[in-house]
Amino acid sequence: MNKVFHPKLVSVLKQGYSKEQFSKDLFAGIIVGIVALPLAIAFAVASGVSPEKGLITSIVAGLIISLLGGSRVQIGGPTGAFIVIVYGILQTYGLDGLIISTIMAGIFLIAFGLLKLGSLLKFIPHPLVVGFTSGIALVIFTTQIKDALGLQLDKLPSEFLPKWGTYISHLGDVNLVALVITIVTILISVYFKKITTKIPGSFVAIILVTAVVQIFKLPVSTIETVFGDIPQSISLTVPSIDFSQLHVYLAPALTIALLGGIESLLSAVVSDGMIGGNHRSNTELIAQGIANVVTPFFGGIPATGAIARTATNVKNGGRTPIAGAVHAVTLLFIMLFFGQWAKLIPMSCLAGILIVVSYNMSEWRSFVSIMKGSAFDILILLVTFFLTVLVDLTFAIEIGIVLSALLFMKRMADAGTKPEFEVDSDVLENYSNLPKELGIYEISGPFFFASAKQYSSTLKQIGLKSEVLIIRMRHVPFIDSTGLHNLKDVVKQIQSNGTTVFLSGVRPNVAKDMEKGKLFELIAPENVLPAFDQALLKASECLRNKAV
Repeated sequence: MNKVFHPKLVSVLKQGYSKEQFSKDLFAGIIVGIVALPLAIAFAVASGVSPEKGLITSIVAGLIISLLGGSRVQIGGPTGAFIVIVYGILQTYGLDGLIISTIMAGIFLIAFGLLKLGSLLKFIPHPLVVGFTSGIALVIFTTQIKDALGLQLDKLPSEFLPKWGTYISHLGDVNLVALVITIVTILISVYFKKITTKIPGSFVAIILVTAVVQIFKLPVSTIETVFGDIPQSISLTVPSIDFSQLHVYLAPALTIALLGGIESLLSAVVSDGMIGGNHRSNTELIAQGIANVVTPFFGGIPATGAIARTATNVKNGGRTPIAGAVHAVTLLFIMLFFGQWAKLIPMSCLAGILIVVSYNMSEWRSFVSIMKGSAFDILILLVTFFLTVLVDLTFAIEIGIVLSALLFMKRMADAGTKPEFEVDSDVLENYSNLPKELGIYEISGPFFFASAKQYSSTLKQIGLKSEVLIIRMRHVPFIDSTGLHNLKDVVKQIQSNGTTVFLSGVRPNVAKDMEKGKLFELIAPENVLPAFDQALLKASECLRNKAV
C-alpha cells in the first residue's frame, strides 16, 4: 500500500523544508488563488451550477489534491474540460445525479490508483488528446456566445449546430453593452500581462468591468440576476441516493473518472518537465479520487489537475504541495470575506474570460502540426474532434482509442512488409570503450503512443547525465505524433541542460515524419547521420570541442 500511495508532501517534509521555500510557496499559492477565483466562478456558471460550487471545489478538492497527491506542484480544482460533461449530466440526471456520479467517479479513480493503472494512461495517443481537447474548447466557446452577446434566451438547444442556428436567428437582439464588456474583458485578459505577469488579467478584468457596470448602472445580466446571492459559507450536503438505481450513473461516473485521470496526469507530466521532477501517477489518481468523493458532500463539482493553474504555480516559484494548500486557503478567505461582491460580476465578463480559456485550450498549434503529419494521425484527430463537438465526449474517446488500436495494427502490418532498413555498420559495437561523457540509447520497435513515454523517460535519464547523446533509430519502423511530441519535449529538456543530440540510422519514412513535425528545428540536420560509426565520429569531435 505504501508503494502505491505515497504523497509527495510526506517526501518533501522528510527531506527538510526551509523558510525560504515556504516564502516562495506562500507567494505562489496566493497568486494562483487569485488566478483561480474568476476561473472557478466561470467554470461553475458555464457548467450550469451556481458560482459558489466552483469556489467550493477549488477550496476542498484543491486542498486534498495538494496534501495527498503524487505531484509536487499540481493545482486541483474545476476545469474547462468538465464543463460539457457536468452540464450534460445535470440536464439528464439533475443535481443529485451529478453528486452521485462524481462520488462514484472518485471511487473509480481510487481503484485505478490502487490497481496501479496510472501508467496505462500513456496509451492515450496525442492526436486523440488534442482532438477531444480542441473539441471541448469549441463547445465551451459555443456555450458562451449567449452571454457574450447578451441574448435573452429562455430555451437554448443542447446540440452544437441547432445552438448556432438559434444564435444566428437572434442576432438582431444583441445587447451591444454586453458585447462591448465581453470584448473589453478579452482584451484585458490577454494583454494585461504586458504590464505585469504577477497579477492575472482575468482578475483585473473582473474588478474593473464589475466596478464600471455598477457605477454606471449598465443594463446587463449579472451573477445576482441569474443565480441570486452567493453563499459565504461551506456546509455539508447529503444527496438522496437510491441504491437500486446506482447502475444508471455508471456511464457518467466512468466518463468523469477517465477524463479526470487523463487530465490530471497530463498536467503532472507537463509540470514535471517544468521543474525536472517525477510525479507518482498512482498516488495522484488516488488523491484525485479522494477529492472527488469528498468534495460533492460540500456542494462541489468534479475536480482534476488544472494545467494552466499548475503552470502558474511553477512560474511563480511554487515547488512543494504547500503552495497548492495556500491557494485553497486563499480562495476560502476570499469566499468568506469578499464573496458578497462576487454576485455583481456581469455574465458577459465571465463569458469573455471563458472565451480566452477556450482559445488557450484549443491547442490549435498542435492541431495544425498533426494535420501536417501522417494520414493515420490526421484521421484519429479529426474523428475525435468531430465526435466530441457533434456527438458526445465519451463516445469520442471510446471510438478514438479503438481507431488508434486498429490503425496501429495497420501500420505494424505495413512496416512488416517493408525491407529492413539497415545502414549502421557493426563496427564499434562495444560501448564499454567509449568516453563516459557520451551517452548512447538504441530504440527498437515503433516509437508510438504506447512506447513513447517509456522511451522518453529513459532518454531523459541518459541525456541529462551525458554531454553528448546518440539516439540509434535503425530499428524504428515508424514514429507517430505522440512519439514525436514526446521526443521533441525530451530533446528540449536535455539540450537546455547543455547536451548535444545526434540521431543515427533514421529510416527515410521516419525522417520525413520528423521533418513534418519540426524535430529538425531542434536537432540540426547535420546531426542526423545514416550510420552509427559516422555519428560516433561526429560525437567524438563534439566532445573534443567541448573540452577545449
